[in-house]
Amino acid sequence: MRRGIAATALVASLALTATACGGDGDSDSESGGPVTITYWDTSNATNEAPTYKALAKEFEAANKGIKVNFVNVPFDQAQNKFDTAAGASGAPDVLRTDVGWTPAFAKKGFFLPLDGTEALADQDKFQPKLIEQAKYEGKTYGVPLVTDTLAFVYNKEIFKKAGVEAPKTWDDLKKAAATIKDKTGVDGYWASTAGYYAQPFLYGEGTDTVDVEAKKITVKSPDAKKAYGTWLSLFDGKGLHKADVTADAYAHIQEAFVSGKVASIIQGPWEITNFYKGSAFKDKNNLGIATVPAGSTGTAGAPTGGHNLSVYAGSDKAHQEASLKFVKFMTSAKSQETVALKNSTLPTRDDAYTDKVKADPGIAGYQTVLPSAQPRPALPEYSSLLTPLDDELPQIAGGKKSLDEGLSDVETAIAKLVPDFSK
Repeated sequence: MRRGIAATALVASLALTATACGGDGDSDSESGGPVTITYWDTSNATNEAPTYKALAKEFEAANKGIKVNFVNVPFDQAQNKFDTAAGASGAPDVLRTDVGWTPAFAKKGFFLPLDGTEALADQDKFQPKLIEQAKYEGKTYGVPLVTDTLAFVYNKEIFKKAGVEAPKTWDDLKKAAATIKDKTGVDGYWASTAGYYAQPFLYGEGTDTVDVEAKKITVKSPDAKKAYGTWLSLFDGKGLHKADVTADAYAHIQEAFVSGKVASIIQGPWEITNFYKGSAFKDKNNLGIATVPAGSTGTAGAPTGGHNLSVYAGSDKAHQEASLKFVKFMTSAKSQETVALKNSTLPTRDDAYTDKVKADPGIAGYQTVLPSAQPRPALPEYSSLLTPLDDELPQIAGGKKSLDEGLSDVETAIAKLVPDFSK
């Protein structure tokens, strides 16, 4: 779940217009020349894209009949841009898609089913729940490229100085934060007001924003209210940083953590490289990574994120065949090892967790928390359900709305997104 990738809309628009391919793309294969496929890469342009671009060049060198038109698209623009391009038959041949987008685009018929294709030849090598998350109505529409989940990340030196350990429950976290404040003067924990970061509280109470099987909106159920009540309580108390409801909250929290001004946060592995750039983690081994605290059920859970590679269904046969070969190469154990070593992201297949990869304490740490990751339901609208939460949770945390009022507004907004669900 990558955040804040910046680029100007004008430059991006011109680049995408010039490079979109799809079914009406290059006719190079018809003339006997190499097939040129367009790949939209949605990784961070500075920290990650160079690795993927180098792999695309490596693929070209090994496949003389295929050229790759590599286009880095800002993550926060890619979903809407692909939706528009695919609807006009001008989409790229391969898209690096957030796992949450996969069912929505599959429902629209934009993605090619990959079952039985070259792209999924190594299916048994991938973590089963990640393959399951790439499915929609029984068919697989993406090959997992990188995975992620949220973890409790903490400054080991500060925790040791305060004499506390990584908390097992949210109540443990409150006690630890107070002790850290007393003994070090540093805030013990800084929570996010973003909807995605509140999901562990729901999972810890055995619920979610919706019950897909029952087709019911559950964001205001007793269990959900309890979850959000716990979430809200972590903005007020000794050692607990007050809610930041500004547009730059994400950056403020991250900067405070990497500079040692706050002892712990909830965060994903996409920030590993940035953790290491901070003064508090010049020694990489000072980065503590633990499973998110558990709720009253005694179970801890965090959302499964990450990205798949998907193939555009509107491309012609030659481009699809070349795309499938490209997807297989990019998701191979060797390529995933390269990506992990260069970008400090988590592989999706067990054979890519080599000794070299696990030598990175960040990757090794996040690998240990993956069992608590909870796959998202195959609901096309599921990712969109976070938008009402992103709108309302800051108002609740900032005191502008009561918890009950804010959740009622979330429930109303969700009802418009899934009109066939009951309240």
